[in-house]
Amino acid sequence: MKTCPNCESPYAYESGNNMYTCPECAHEWNPNEKVEETTGAKILDSNGNELKDGDSVIIIKNLPVKGSPKPIKAGTKVKNIRLNFDSDHNIDCKIDEFGAMAIKSEFVRKG
Repeated sequence: MKTCPNCESPYAYESGNNMYTCPECAHEWNPNEKVEETTGAKILDSNGNELKDGDSVIIIKNLPVKGSPKPIKAGTKVKNIRLNFDSDHNIDCKIDEFGAMAIKSEFVRKG
């Protein structure tokens, strides 16, 4: 088994024509091709700690939710986040009682 160079998942599998596929992030690559070193964008929490997919975070301030009468309270723990580099709301997650949400990383701390 190969480790995914994108998310470091150990579950990558061979998908034919000497290509490998990661079931977690859907990244495909040829292990025989030279991998270019990229600095890659990083998403940081409010304290400057780097966030990764699957991390748990804690909301640091009450966040109003459009269409909901109550906000997400400060101190709410959110497990198993997914990072989204294509949006200013760069954390995708599920929050109990609210469902799927997109949150800005400046309103969370790693926990």
